[in-house]
Amino acid sequence: MTAIEVNDWRIALVGTPNSGKTALFNALTGSRQKVANYAGVTVERKSGVLRTASGHLVNLIDLPGTYSLRGRSPDEDITRDVILGKFASESPPDFLLCVADATNLRVAMRLVIELKRVHRPMLLVLNMIDIARRRGVDIDLDKLSAELGIPVVTSTAVRRGGIDDLLRRIDDIAGKPTEAIVASEWTTPAVSDLRAAQREADRVIRAAVSEPAKPDTWTTRVDTVLLHPIWGMVSLLLLLFVMFQAVFAWAEPAMELITQGFDALGAFSATVLPEGLLQSFVQNGVISGVGSVIVFLPQILILFLFILLLEDLGYMARAAFLMDRIMGGAGLHGRAFIPLLSSFACAIPGIMATRVIDNKRDRLTTIMVAPLMTCSARIPVYTLIIAAFVPNRPVLGVLGLQGLVMFGLYAAGIFSALAVSFVANRFFWRDSATPPFMLELPDYKLPQLRSVLMNLYQRAMAFLKRAGTTIFSMMVLIWFLASFPRPPMGATEPAIDFSLAAMIGRWIEPVLAPIGFNWQISVALIPGMAAREVAVASLGTVYAIEGGKEAADQVGHMLAGQWSLATALAFLAWYVFAPQCASTLAVIKRETGGWRWVLITFFYMLSMAYLAAFVTYRIALALGWG
Repeated sequence: MTAIEVNDWRIALVGTPNSGKTALFNALTGSRQKVANYAGVTVERKSGVLRTASGHLVNLIDLPGTYSLRGRSPDEDITRDVILGKFASESPPDFLLCVADATNLRVAMRLVIELKRVHRPMLLVLNMIDIARRRGVDIDLDKLSAELGIPVVTSTAVRRGGIDDLLRRIDDIAGKPTEAIVASEWTTPAVSDLRAAQREADRVIRAAVSEPAKPDTWTTRVDTVLLHPIWGMVSLLLLLFVMFQAVFAWAEPAMELITQGFDALGAFSATVLPEGLLQSFVQNGVISGVGSVIVFLPQILILFLFILLLEDLGYMARAAFLMDRIMGGAGLHGRAFIPLLSSFACAIPGIMATRVIDNKRDRLTTIMVAPLMTCSARIPVYTLIIAAFVPNRPVLGVLGLQGLVMFGLYAAGIFSALAVSFVANRFFWRDSATPPFMLELPDYKLPQLRSVLMNLYQRAMAFLKRAGTTIFSMMVLIWFLASFPRPPMGATEPAIDFSLAAMIGRWIEPVLAPIGFNWQISVALIPGMAAREVAVASLGTVYAIEGGKEAADQVGHMLAGQWSLATALAFLAWYVFAPQCASTLAVIKRETGGWRWVLITFFYMLSMAYLAAFVTYRIALALGWG
């Protein structure tokens, strides 16, 4: 018998997806948590410290959700390897905290039975017990504990119900001496083993759980509409349309306030700084450059808000179910919908989310087309050009023309992703069939306001950090290139015409001239490879230096005066397919384990961007929009 120091204890939080595991982790650890990656992979490692009822601090690890320890995806591999202690850099957990959805115990019980073979101390937490009781589900906790041979407690993580009792039970278990750890008996289960485990799980549930004969739940009634083959798809399209309209309509007041703030800041800098390079750097490089990107923060947060609410509500899985037939026709697996929808916010988490796809072929295809989704970094580009060239007038009395154009650009990204997937499956994966789509639909749950606000805050801080680092450094570079060398004495042309930026832009311009791009656009595209929204900041800096203070304050008006409509449309077409930022390409390399798919993704998107811009520009010229 050996006593274990509670402060040295490592508890692994494990459970099936949609069991409320992460909500429980947040309730137990609060702000005492940190996020990193497991060594050598991009799988997120979330750890924190919980304080037990007696005040002891215990380390808690939130493992990726899994249905089994078989490891059919990178996420499940990590969960298995942590529980079995296969990481050389850390010992196996001392204790397993298994979380199960009390409204859907069948799958969770099979995981519990599998985890028992690992021979680690374990406590089962029945989460969402309040919903189960409202549905008439009666769980005999003592009987369930006796059948499983482990302690069982209940909780309602989103409302912290049962948390105090859970902390006391952890205290009781952690404070006791423990027997020497028995070696794990777990081996990779065959299909027959999984069937046997499921039969045992069903026997345990029959012995300890009673359910109403005909459950009539709010979730079931709502799903009769939202999962209907016609009305469900109409609802999904309407929801997406409202989301894109909101990106313009709801964000306008906040964007106006931010714009006024940066205008006032620019005017203030002009009064306190002497004319010359310092004033040019602060006003044209920093304020016009970085400010022209930060102004789009409200639109980005609105997009994130919709995605977070849909995730917390439980609608994401329904959307994947509805889209399976359409995506299957293009060779994409139904599970690809969630990573692709996440890519609307940012391609990086979308690509990382492909780890939930078991089949390697489907995972690679999804990674390859995820960058075609219109990420939040494109919003500044789209908004700037649409506001400058598309009149803000109603269509059919209620719809905004600018919102319709934005919706069309998003739709172009979606259809191009389906087209690329179709081609890839015809030529890259001809000998492989898409496996059947199976997905567990979670119950609908009201989003937790605190969790949504916390996630929005984290994303806002990440965007502002990006603006303060990557975008700022690019603006310093662009300002330097656009300001030096200085014009010769007596020169009458704008100073920027003698700069390094003009030299570089005019060197690239012949390649881009067939698609209607001038040298200023050529210069802006280069730093746009670091981050797409940098292109807007680069245009702001270049035109501010070229046109003076009025251009610094009104970049959109400057573009409307210098670009033709054909060039503006070609620029939008380019950015529908524009090659990904450097960060996304780095994530593709890590997820695929090499440069092959990075190069394929970069060059096929570059080719599509050029072709789309060329066709758009030539058609626009033919229509007299040049």
